[in-house]
Amino acid sequence: MTQLQFRRARPDDAARLQAIRRAAFAPIFASFRALLGDEIYELAQRREDEAQEAMLASLLAPDSPSELYVAQAGAEIVGFMAIQLDHEKLMGEVGLNAVDPARAGNGIGTAMYEFAVGRMKEAGMKVATVATGGDSSHAPARRAYEKAGFDAVIPSVWMCRKL
Repeated sequence: MTQLQFRRARPDDAARLQAIRRAAFAPIFASFRALLGDEIYELAQRREDEAQEAMLASLLAPDSPSELYVAQAGAEIVGFMAIQLDHEKLMGEVGLNAVDPARAGNGIGTAMYEFAVGRMKEAGMKVATVATGGDSSHAPARRAYEKAGFDAVIPSVWMCRKL
Protein backbone atom coordinates (compact mmCIF):
# COMPACT_ATOMS: atom_id res chain seq x y z
CA MET A 1 0.00 0.00 0.00
CA THR A 2 1.08 3.56 -0.73
CA GLN A 3 2.29 5.56 2.32
CA LEU A 4 -0.19 8.42 2.72
CA GLN A 5 -0.49 11.64 4.64
CA PHE A 6 -3.77 13.49 5.11
CA ARG A 7 -4.27 17.23 5.46
CA ARG A 8 -7.03 19.80 5.01
CA ALA A 9 -7.43 20.89 1.40
CA ARG A 10 -6.37 24.41 0.47
CA PRO A 11 -7.62 26.68 -2.31
CA ASP A 12 -4.35 26.17 -4.21
CA ASP A 13 -5.23 22.43 -4.43
CA ALA A 14 -8.31 23.19 -6.55
CA ALA A 15 -6.85 22.42 -9.99
CA ARG A 16 -5.43 19.05 -8.90
CA LEU A 17 -8.64 18.08 -7.09
CA GLN A 18 -10.73 18.96 -10.13
CA ALA A 19 -8.40 16.91 -12.36
CA ILE A 20 -8.78 13.89 -10.06
CA ARG A 21 -12.56 14.38 -9.93
CA ARG A 22 -12.86 14.58 -13.73
CA ALA A 23 -10.72 11.48 -14.28
CA ALA A 24 -12.38 9.44 -11.54
CA PHE A 25 -15.96 10.31 -12.46
CA ALA A 26 -15.66 10.11 -16.27
CA PRO A 27 -16.39 6.35 -16.32
CA ILE A 28 -19.22 6.81 -13.83
CA PHE A 29 -20.88 9.50 -15.92
CA ALA A 30 -20.39 7.33 -19.03
CA SER A 31 -22.03 4.44 -17.16
CA PHE A 32 -24.99 6.65 -16.26
CA ARG A 33 -25.36 7.64 -19.93
CA ALA A 34 -25.20 3.99 -21.01
CA LEU A 35 -27.74 2.91 -18.40
CA LEU A 36 -30.20 5.73 -19.11
CA GLY A 37 -29.66 6.18 -22.84
CA ASP A 38 -28.68 9.49 -24.39
CA GLU A 39 -32.09 11.13 -24.30
CA ILE A 40 -32.97 10.43 -20.66
CA TYR A 41 -29.38 11.12 -19.59
CA GLU A 42 -29.55 14.58 -21.21
CA LEU A 43 -32.89 15.32 -19.57
CA ALA A 44 -32.44 13.77 -16.14
CA GLN A 45 -28.75 13.42 -15.26
CA ARG A 46 -26.33 15.53 -17.31
CA ARG A 47 -26.83 18.78 -15.35
CA GLU A 48 -26.36 16.92 -12.07
CA ASP A 49 -23.07 15.47 -13.31
CA GLU A 50 -21.90 18.86 -14.56
CA ALA A 51 -22.79 20.49 -11.21
CA GLN A 52 -20.19 18.33 -9.49
CA GLU A 53 -17.40 20.74 -10.51
CA ALA A 54 -19.09 23.61 -8.66
CA MET A 55 -19.85 21.32 -5.72
CA LEU A 56 -16.17 20.51 -5.30
CA ALA A 57 -15.28 24.20 -5.59
CA SER A 58 -17.81 25.00 -2.84
CA LEU A 59 -16.17 22.43 -0.55
CA LEU A 60 -12.99 24.53 -0.70
CA ALA A 61 -14.82 27.70 0.41
CA PRO A 62 -14.00 28.93 3.93
CA ASP A 63 -17.69 28.78 4.90
CA SER A 64 -18.22 25.21 3.68
CA PRO A 65 -20.10 23.06 6.19
CA SER A 66 -17.84 20.14 5.18
CA GLU A 67 -14.24 19.38 5.96
CA LEU A 68 -12.28 18.63 2.79
CA TYR A 69 -9.12 16.54 3.04
CA VAL A 70 -6.48 15.49 0.55
CA ALA A 71 -4.54 12.23 0.56
CA GLN A 72 -0.90 12.74 -0.41
CA ALA A 73 1.77 10.26 -1.42
CA GLY A 74 4.88 12.31 -0.89
CA ALA A 75 4.15 15.69 -2.48
CA GLU A 76 1.54 14.28 -4.89
CA ILE A 77 -2.17 14.60 -4.14
CA VAL A 78 -3.66 11.21 -5.00
CA GLY A 79 -7.19 11.59 -3.64
CA PHE A 80 -9.63 13.73 -1.72
CA MET A 81 -12.72 13.37 0.46
CA ALA A 82 -15.31 15.59 2.05
CA ILE A 83 -16.54 14.83 5.55
CA GLN A 84 -19.74 16.23 7.01
CA LEU A 85 -20.21 16.17 10.77
CA ASP A 86 -23.73 16.47 12.20
CA HIS A 87 -23.18 17.27 15.88
CA GLU A 88 -26.90 17.14 16.62
CA LYS A 89 -27.43 13.62 15.22
CA LEU A 90 -23.85 12.53 16.06
CA MET A 91 -23.56 11.25 12.52
CA GLY A 92 -20.69 11.73 10.09
CA GLU A 93 -20.90 11.28 6.34
CA VAL A 94 -18.25 10.76 3.71
CA GLY A 95 -19.29 13.07 0.90
CA LEU A 96 -17.76 13.74 -2.50
CA ASN A 97 -14.52 11.82 -2.80
CA ALA A 98 -12.24 10.35 -5.43
CA VAL A 99 -8.91 8.64 -5.94
CA ASP A 100 -6.71 9.40 -8.94
CA PRO A 101 -7.50 6.50 -11.32
CA ALA A 102 -3.79 6.25 -12.18
CA ARG A 103 -3.19 5.33 -8.51
CA ALA A 104 -6.29 3.14 -7.97
CA GLY A 105 -5.93 -0.35 -6.56
CA ASN A 106 -3.22 0.60 -4.07
CA GLY A 107 -5.41 0.90 -0.96
CA ILE A 108 -5.72 4.68 -1.17
CA GLY A 109 -9.53 4.69 -1.03
CA THR A 110 -9.61 2.32 1.92
CA ALA A 111 -7.04 4.45 3.78
CA MET A 112 -9.02 7.61 3.03
CA TYR A 113 -12.22 6.11 4.46
CA GLU A 114 -10.41 4.79 7.52
CA PHE A 115 -9.05 8.32 8.04
CA ALA A 116 -12.57 9.72 7.65
CA VAL A 117 -13.96 7.30 10.24
CA GLY A 118 -11.15 8.25 12.62
CA ARG A 119 -11.96 11.94 12.14
CA MET A 120 -15.63 11.22 12.83
CA LYS A 121 -14.78 9.35 16.04
CA GLU A 122 -12.48 12.19 17.09
CA ALA A 123 -15.40 14.63 16.60
CA GLY A 124 -17.70 12.48 18.77
CA MET A 125 -19.83 11.00 16.00
CA LYS A 126 -21.59 7.70 16.76
CA VAL A 127 -22.45 6.61 13.19
CA ALA A 128 -20.52 6.92 9.93
CA THR A 129 -22.37 6.91 6.60
CA VAL A 130 -21.53 7.00 2.92
CA ALA A 131 -23.74 6.82 -0.17
CA THR A 132 -22.69 5.33 -3.49
CA GLY A 133 -24.13 3.96 -6.69
CA GLY A 134 -25.23 0.36 -7.18
CA ASP A 135 -24.11 0.17 -10.82
CA SER A 136 -20.96 -1.61 -11.94
CA SER A 137 -18.98 1.65 -12.27
CA HIS A 138 -19.29 2.13 -8.50
CA ALA A 139 -18.11 -1.41 -7.62
CA PRO A 140 -14.55 -0.26 -6.72
CA ALA A 141 -15.95 2.40 -4.38
CA ARG A 142 -18.27 -0.11 -2.73
CA ARG A 143 -15.35 -2.51 -2.16
CA ALA A 144 -13.28 0.28 -0.57
CA TYR A 145 -16.17 1.31 1.70
CA GLU A 146 -16.67 -2.32 2.74
CA LYS A 147 -12.95 -2.70 3.49
CA ALA A 148 -13.23 0.36 5.74
CA GLY A 149 -16.04 -1.32 7.68
CA PHE A 150 -19.18 0.14 6.11
CA ASP A 151 -21.31 -3.00 6.34
CA ALA A 152 -24.90 -1.95 7.11
CA VAL A 153 -26.60 -1.30 3.75
CA ILE A 154 -29.98 0.00 2.58
CA PRO A 155 -30.28 -0.81 -1.14
CA SER A 156 -31.71 1.92 -3.34
CA VAL A 157 -32.80 2.09 -6.95
CA TRP A 158 -33.33 5.24 -9.03
CA MET A 159 -35.63 4.62 -11.96
CA CYS A 160 -36.43 6.83 -14.96
CA ARG A 161 -39.07 6.91 -17.64
CA LYS A 162 -39.20 9.25 -20.58
CA LEU A 163 -42.49 11.13 -20.86
